[in-house]
Amino acid sequence: MTDRKTVVVLDYGSGNLRSAERAVAHAGVAVVVTADTEQALAADGLVVPGVGAFAACMAGLTDVGGPGLIARRVADGKPTLAICVGHQVLFDAGIEHGVRAAGCSVWPGLVEQLTARRLPHMGWNTVEPAAGSGLFAGLEDERFYFVHSYGVRVLEETLDRKVTWAEHEGDRFVAAVEEGPLWSTQFHPEKSGEAGTGLLRNWVATL
Repeated sequence: MTDRKTVVVLDYGSGNLRSAERAVAHAGVAVVVTADTEQALAADGLVVPGVGAFAACMAGLTDVGGPGLIARRVADGKPTLAICVGHQVLFDAGIEHGVRAAGCSVWPGLVEQLTARRLPHMGWNTVEPAAGSGLFAGLEDERFYFVHSYGVRVLEETLDRKVTWAEHEGDRFVAAVEEGPLWSTQFHPEKSGEAGTGLLRNWVATL
């Protein structure tokens, strides 16, 4: 493939780096796993994964200059995809076990524990894609793989911001956001089989 696009998977000590690397590569791009800011800024695309506690992920992200990196890529119109806790830390704050930690404040919202009886919300679930979603184009009826106990329940859709929702035992939460060059998912595309591959290809097509 000529003029192959390059995607950096940001290594900040959190996330299924190798599974994310394989899944993104399968979508047809060259992938580099690194914490290097200059590489991450220069890449055609950036993936910000995340697994674990909100505060720990935010601390790790801050240690490698992640919040500023994401802000600079957004300002420059460069595609960035955040996954699971990587998605959560884009909001104002998260509360886990009674402890509140600040997030990146890209979007307004609080990450808090779901009220469902069975937690974590683990397994395959459908989503309600936003109208005109590019992320879910052709995938509107697919199921995706979730593993989480926390989520954002309130986020306003705007002219530029598309919000996709999901529900677990009657508790409705943000499943994905698309705003300009910044897209994010609460679920794991890299664990979502062909549906996840299709979603990653939709994102790669924006590079």
